[in-house]
Amino acid sequence: MDHSGHGTSMDLPPFTLGRGLEFSPDAFFLTGCLLALALYGWGVLRLRRRGDSWQLGRTLFFVAGVLTVLLAMCTRLNEYGMVMFSVHMVQHMIISMVSPILLLLGAPVTLALRALPVAGRGRTGPREVLLALLHSRYMRIVTHPAFTIPLFIASLYGLYFTPLFDYLMESRIGHIGMMIHFLATGLVFFWPIMGVDPGPHRPGYVMRMLELFAGMPFHAFFGIALMMASEPMVDAYASPPASLGIDTLADQHAAGGIAWAFSEIPSVLVLLALVFQWYRSEERQARRMDRAADRDGDKELEAYNAYLASLHARQR
Repeated sequence: MDHSGHGTSMDLPPFTLGRGLEFSPDAFFLTGCLLALALYGWGVLRLRRRGDSWQLGRTLFFVAGVLTVLLAMCTRLNEYGMVMFSVHMVQHMIISMVSPILLLLGAPVTLALRALPVAGRGRTGPREVLLALLHSRYMRIVTHPAFTIPLFIASLYGLYFTPLFDYLMESRIGHIGMMIHFLATGLVFFWPIMGVDPGPHRPGYVMRMLELFAGMPFHAFFGIALMMASEPMVDAYASPPASLGIDTLADQHAAGGIAWAFSEIPSVLVLLALVFQWYRSEERQARRMDRAADRDGDKELEAYNAYLASLHARQR
C-alpha cells in the first residue's frame, strides 16, 4: 500500500536509526549529487593540470555538503519522512541549514570562474553567463536581506501552517520540489552571510552577524509552536501508520524540538566561520599595509609625524 501516491510503504516497521540510514536512493537526488561531485572534481583537476592550487579544505567542505544531501534524500530517512513528522523535520533541517553551509564553504562559484575557459572576443560561454548572472539585478534582489529573511521565515510558517504542505506531499514531484526549495532557500540565505564566493550583496561582518540572527528567533518560535501544540497542526502527519507504533502529538513535539535545536546549532557554527573569516580579512589587510609601507618607506607614518611636529611648533 502506498502513502501519498509516490511509493512509500504504509507498513514501515518502527523507526530506528539503523533502519533510517539504510541506503534507499532517490533517482533525482542521487543523479544531482553525483553530477555535482563530478563537475566539482572536473574543476579541481583542471586547475591542478595547469599548475594552479585549490584548497583541500574547500573540496572537503563541498563533498561533505553533497553527502549530507545524500544522507537526507537517499536513505530510508526519505521514506520515514513521508509518515513521521519528526524524521521529515530532520530532513528539512539538514537540507536547509547544514547542506547549504557546507556547500558554500566549498566555494563552487569561485571554482567555476577559475576553471571555466574564457570565451573568445565577441562570444559568450558558460563563464560569461555565470558572470552576467552574478552581476545581474535579479541576483542583487534574491541575495538582499529584505528578500532572504522573509523567504527563510515563509518557508516555515507559509508552508507548514497552510494547505500547501499537504498538497506538495501528495506527489513525488511535489515532495522533490519542496526539498529543492529548502536547499535553495538555505543557499540564498547563507550565501551573503558566510559564503566565500563573490556575490552582489556583501555587507560588513557586523551586518552579516545581524542578518544571521534576524531570522533565527522566528525559527525558534516555529519549533516552540509545534512543541506546545495540543493537537496535530499538519494534516499529512495526523494519522501515521499503526505499524510505526508512534503517538501523533509526541512525534509532532519531537519535530518541534528538532526545529528549535537546529535554529541554534548551525547559527553558532556560522558565527564561528564569520569570526574566522573576519580575522583572516584583518590579517590580509595588515599584510597589505605592511607591504605598502615597505615600498614607500612608510610615508604615511612620516606624514603623521610631520603633522604632530607642526602642531608642537605652533604651541611654542
